[in-house]
Amino acid sequence: MQELFSQFVYLILIVLALVMVANRLRLAYPIVLVLGGLALSFTGLFTNLTINPEIVFLIFLPPLLYEAAWQVSWKEFCRWRRIIASFAFPIVIITSCIVAVVSHWLIPGFTLALGFLLGGIVSPPDAISATTIMRQVKVPKGLVSVIEGESLLNDASSLIVFRFALAAVLTGQFVFSEATTSFFLVIVLGTLIGVALGFLFYAIHRWLPTTPSMDVALTLVTPYSMYYMAEHFHYSGVLAVVSGGLLLSSKRNTMLTYRSRIESVNVWTVLSFIFNGFIFLLIGLQLPSITQQLGNITLGRAIGYGLLVSLVLIVARLLCAFGASLFTRFASRFITVGDANPGWKLPIITGWAGMRGVVSLAAALSVPLLTPQGQPFPYRDLILFITFVVILVTLVFQGLTLPWLIEKLNLEDKYTIIPEERQELLVQKKLAQLALRYLEENHGPGTLPNDYLHNLRMRLQLDEHFLVQQLEDGSHTREETLQQFQHSYLKLLNQQRDLLHEMNRRADFDEEVIRKYLALLDLEEYKVREKLPQEVALQ
Repeated sequence: MQELFSQFVYLILIVLALVMVANRLRLAYPIVLVLGGLALSFTGLFTNLTINPEIVFLIFLPPLLYEAAWQVSWKEFCRWRRIIASFAFPIVIITSCIVAVVSHWLIPGFTLALGFLLGGIVSPPDAISATTIMRQVKVPKGLVSVIEGESLLNDASSLIVFRFALAAVLTGQFVFSEATTSFFLVIVLGTLIGVALGFLFYAIHRWLPTTPSMDVALTLVTPYSMYYMAEHFHYSGVLAVVSGGLLLSSKRNTMLTYRSRIESVNVWTVLSFIFNGFIFLLIGLQLPSITQQLGNITLGRAIGYGLLVSLVLIVARLLCAFGASLFTRFASRFITVGDANPGWKLPIITGWAGMRGVVSLAAALSVPLLTPQGQPFPYRDLILFITFVVILVTLVFQGLTLPWLIEKLNLEDKYTIIPEERQELLVQKKLAQLALRYLEENHGPGTLPNDYLHNLRMRLQLDEHFLVQQLEDGSHTREETLQQFQHSYLKLLNQQRDLLHEMNRRADFDEEVIRKYLALLDLEEYKVREKLPQEVALQ
């Protein structure tokens, strides 16, 4: 046990090192992690590291889906709901059918049920890889919202396909009418369970005397509770987590205090980073064990199967993306849509952003080793190998070429009405005006009764003056003045930190008090750096 635990610690350190390399090379870290895991697999250092397939879903999926639901913008999700729904459900089902037919025709002895099982595993794209790349290049935010929302829902739809295909393989029976009824029951009741538990946890956060630490602990318990409850009644645990997560995400400002929000964001950022990093590294580490268990199928033939399925997935997604674009243009004649004329560039980028990742590996690893009759699960190792090849090909090939494709197509951002820089200026101006109006209404137009309030009003008046000047004539005087102030202020904060550390060496000061003020300085630096241009803030 101690050796296994030490290996997990080493893997986390390796994840951190590889992510540093990815940041230095300006690559999406999932690509580097998969390749790093593949390189590590040849060293034989982690050959005894295995994960029980039965607990893959229970450990990784609930928190990753829940965190993804919290990241989705409700506003953008509703705006692009039709295109997201078309990618999340019809495209997943179409892709699963194509993969099922191709694999049944291609692989001797591979049944249609096994084909649908493979289709359900490899059909959902990974949003982390795509959005990580898209945030490094200039791309419309509406497209990023579509990719995030699509991934959130197609994870659920693909895993439902996987679930029914797995049942068909294990039982040897598939009745279409019964499956259709069960399909909708699984979706509807899984969603209702997630929403019901979402309201329950909302009530706990909102009306019970919880502390920030308790709120964070509850957010860690929530996705597992939703998943276990739905799966206990044989409904979709994935949809329960997604629906409940979306509900709570929309109510975060009413049910959590400011401290709870800050602490929960920090905890979940680290947790999702470690989980994603570990599982992407695990993808590469699985190659030797999967290869050794192919049995009678030669390695060359298995690679050929994997490459062909990868090609089928890429082509199918591109065709479906163009189909969704044409359908949107047709539907715009009758209903209001987010974009009545998507053009040809948007479907190409959306179609090419179909890298596979975490969910596909988790689903493949969760395929049972044995059937209920005690026989080895048919073609399990080949399914795992094909999934590995699909992830490797789509993640590395498409992931490395996606930035080049985006740059060449130079997609115009016709969805942002006001440039982001001007939006920030307008927000800051309106906040300053509101604050000044509040001070005037509550403390009179004359001198303020408090020197601190007077200082606040003077600062707000100065901010408003420069903001109005910059919005009207595009002057950069305010920006240059503000940057000069911010740089000086950051140096001052460092001097204050040094003073606190020096005071902490003295026996007459309590370290808890020193830590409190160090934390306040961190928050102050965070506020200052958030107002700096990104390239300056990173220095």
